[in-house]
Parts: sequence; structure tokens; C-alpha cells
Amino acid sequence: MTIAPVQRSTSLGSSAWTDTRLILALEEVVEKELDRHLKVAKDWMPHEFVPWSQGRDFDGVLGGEAWELGQSKVTPLGRVSLVVNLLTEDNLPSYHHEIATMFGREGAWGEWVHRWTAEEGRHGIAIRDYLLTTRAVDPNELERARMAHMADGFASDNAHSMLQSVAYVAFQELATRIAHRNTGHFAGCPLADQLLAKIANDENLHMVFYRNLLKAALEIAPDQAMRAVADVVTNFRMPGHGIPGFERAAAQIALGGVYNLRIHHDDVLQPVLRHLKIMELADLGPDGAQAQQELGVFLEGLDTQATRFEERQAALLARRAARKQA
Repeated sequence: MTIAPVQRSTSLGSSAWTDTRLILALEEVVEKELDRHLKVAKDWMPHEFVPWSQGRDFDGVLGGEAWELGQSKVTPLGRVSLVVNLLTEDNLPSYHHEIATMFGREGAWGEWVHRWTAEEGRHGIAIRDYLLTTRAVDPNELERARMAHMADGFASDNAHSMLQSVAYVAFQELATRIAHRNTGHFAGCPLADQLLAKIANDENLHMVFYRNLLKAALEIAPDQAMRAVADVVTNFRMPGHGIPGFERAAAQIALGGVYNLRIHHDDVLQPVLRHLKIMELADLGPDGAQAQQELGVFLEGLDTQATRFEERQAALLARRAARKQA
């Protein structure tokens, strides 16, 4: 999802905190949040959610059965969304590189980076094993898409500062949780729904970690953190935006109700902003106050866009229903 940016000032003055100072200042918070995370996180086994008994050889080296669409029991919407979710997870090496470079590999920061990477790694493993074992997707097309997506690499829109990185993942982890959870609901397979619920739970815990870290940053450097939040929200894109055919897939996912502007506004942005009391923060300097104002204007516009999308969605679905009845 691409949202048009608003015009803004980037001046933070001479008192701005450097990334190094912020990383050091937040070390104790990271340690506390890591301890909390390890206490509440529950390990789960990806292989337990794959129906291995349904698996059989594909054509090629083993001379098995070629894939064809009729073999899949997953809904068309579920298939599109599962592939987008999987290819997004596939770029984990790039994501790890970015956060390890930004946050470092030492101390509590480094321990969190590696723990997060390990937990994220099982998501791609589980989804791919499920898709191939159940023959839900064309394995050749899936592999070509994986190669193309990973060969392009990944460059975050929010790597300009550590505060931007923290703000982005606070929203993105929640967006990913909702995308996985809704994909499970629309997949048409109870096992896929169970698997994606497990993955969504991981993503929710990751969101809580980053959201609490962002809350601490707002207390330490309120103006800079407010600017980071405004920049991230007004320029938000899902990390899989570089996937081949992403725009078409995103349109199908939006129309189908897996993830769209209304969900983004109501279920991703607003819960995090309310929890942090972003629009209620006072005693901000000129830069922070301006960022807060820009954010408010943007959210109003996004709400209007979401309403218009819902109207178009309802009209299109009504036309489709009428054609089926004709």
C-alpha cells in the first residue's frame, strides 16, 4: 500500500539526539522488553501445521505429477494473499541486515535482533511447506517469484534514522499480523487458518515490543520521535511492495477484505496511535507540534479515502453479484 506523502519540515535543530545516543539511552528498555517477550512468547513447531501425508512428488527430476489449479483447495483470494505473505517473509535476510546494521549485534539490542530473526524465520518455512505439500500454488511460479523478489533485495523507506526504523516496525508488525490473520480466515482451509493464527501471534508480540520501545523514545526525544511517526505514517508501504505483480495482488487483497485502506486506518494506525496517545501529547517543540498537526491532517484525509474505497468496493461487489444471478 502506497500513501502519498505530505509536505513537511525536516529541521530538528542542534539539540537533536543522534542514533548512537538514542540506542544507548534505550538499551535498558530493550533489555526489559526482551525479558518480557521471552516470558510470554511460546515456541511452536512449524512442521505440526503441514499435512505431510497429502504430499507427493512433482514432475521433473522425480517424475511425479505436474501441478494444476484443480489440485488446490485454497480459495483464489487465499492463494494470492498467501503468496504475497510468503514472498514478504522470504526477504528476511535483507530485513535482518537492515536492523542488525541499524541497532547493532551487541548487548540487548543484538540479542533482540537475533531472536526476532529466528522467530520470523519459521514463518516462511511453515507457509512454504504448507503451500507445496497441499499443492496450493504452482511451485515453478512460486520459485521464480522468490528468486526475482530476493534478487532485487530490499531497501527500507525508513532507514534514515533509528527512530524511523522503530516507528515503522511498530506499525508494520501490526499490519503484518492482521494480513496473516485475515488471510487465514479467507483461505478456505481450517489448517491454514490455524497456521496463520500462530504466525499472527508472533507478529503481535513483535508489535508490542516495538510499540513499547517507541513509547520510551517519545519520552526521551518527543520532537524527533513525533517527526519519525509522522514520516512513517504518511509514507507507509508494506515491506513486500517490491514483489513481482504486487500492485495487482494488493488490489485483489484489498477488494477481498484481507487488507485495505479501511483496515489500515482503523485496525493498524489508530490502535497504535491511541495507545501511544500521539495526538494528545503536549509540551512539544515547534518541530514536534508541526509533525503532530501534519499527522492529524493526514489521518483525516486517509479516513476519507477509506470511505470512498468502501463505497467503490460495495458497488463493485454488487455488480458482480448481479451478474452471477443474471
